[in-house]
Amino acid sequence: MLKNRWKLSNLYLIAIFIILYAPIFYLILYSFNSGGSMRSFEGFTWEFYADVFQDTRLLIIVLNTFVIALLSAVISTILGVLGAIAIYQLRSNRPKQTLLTLNNVLIVSPDVIIGASFLILFTFIGIQLGFVSVLLAHIAFSVPIVVIMVLPKLEEMSSTLIDAARDLGASSWDVLSKVILPYIKPGIFAGFFLALTYSLDDFAVTFFVTGNGYSTLSVEIYSRARQGVSLSINALSALLFLFTILLVAGYYFINQRNQKPASKEERG
Repeated sequence: MLKNRWKLSNLYLIAIFIILYAPIFYLILYSFNSGGSMRSFEGFTWEFYADVFQDTRLLIIVLNTFVIALLSAVISTILGVLGAIAIYQLRSNRPKQTLLTLNNVLIVSPDVIIGASFLILFTFIGIQLGFVSVLLAHIAFSVPIVVIMVLPKLEEMSSTLIDAARDLGASSWDVLSKVILPYIKPGIFAGFFLALTYSLDDFAVTFFVTGNGYSTLSVEIYSRARQGVSLSINALSALLFLFTILLVAGYYFINQRNQKPASKEERG
């Protein structure tokens, strides 16, 4: 009976992964199609990948996307860590739960509403749509993600660690830099990588806050897809998917590396 359940659960997981990944692999497969369409595979070619790297405008958009993603991830990680520590240090439960609720509302709110709200805000206060507006919007929707990733690590940390450090004469900065931050490092890395991937993948919010002459990859892929089917879009999407896999793999290895010293200390 248990074996049958195990087989059924495995078949269910395999089916789910096939449904999720089949369209992506289909898209990647036809990025190598020399026929120039997605109807029938006629032969193998690197032509559309070469077109991607020869498109100067597209390369500039790629650079814009990565600059926005890295800057927003770094800034939102710093703000998110500080926000999580501030929430953790609240003594009263009601303000703490209120802040957590407000933080979670920003995560579950529809991207269209968030994008439209930022568009109205930037127009009202006179911020020109472009690099600054996209950066501010990406920081805003990334900070709650970082808070959610860091706060559980803070909750796991024993308060006796902080008390012991203060009893030994550690200053507030020493407690933060030598006790709190090293302990919550896995949460910080998780928040940073999630903020980075969310920024790279975001379309809805970015679509509202981009101005004329400035674009990101997600918005550019959307605008090109509307003009007609081109396998250069497939090639660009395949490269972006490959980068995302490398990013996830990098996070996994960094996380595993951070956990090994901790396990050794626990054994000792």
